[in-house]
Amino acid sequence: MSHVADVLRAKGRAVVLTVPPDAEVARVAQRMRQEQVGAFVVSPDGRRCDGIITERDIVNGIARSGPACLEQRVSALMSPAVHTCHRDDSVRSVMRTMTDARVRHLPVIERDELCGMISIGDVIKTFVDDADLEHSVTRDAYLAQRSR
Repeated sequence: MSHVADVLRAKGRAVVLTVPPDAEVARVAQRMRQEQVGAFVVSPDGRRCDGIITERDIVNGIARSGPACLEQRVSALMSPAVHTCHRDDSVRSVMRTMTDARVRHLPVIERDELCGMISIGDVIKTFVDDADLEHSVTRDAYLAQRSR
């Protein structure tokens, strides 16, 4: 069974993308497009997790306030109550957290410091890879048993 540390290793990206709480929402939306990500951890120093800003937060802001929301600061739209995970959490438990909380991104916290970010896409890829490996091992064991 895989763990969050395995997901982070497979991603190969050590840098966690963050934005400060006083960043303008329009700039964050542009960065999301540029970086091809759906969320940023909101952090004044790149180590602490003060919140998260997602595509969903921005869309909800536009629905409430119209285009003027793009001139607001991230702190006005971010979700301050952030679900997080740890490197030693299992992929299965993280999938459960994401499903129950209806979130697609989880910051990874280690010793009260931000050390990664995983998305539902990362988790599903790992889960499918694990299932494929288990299938291969089972098939190989079955074929070896039959050839005896």
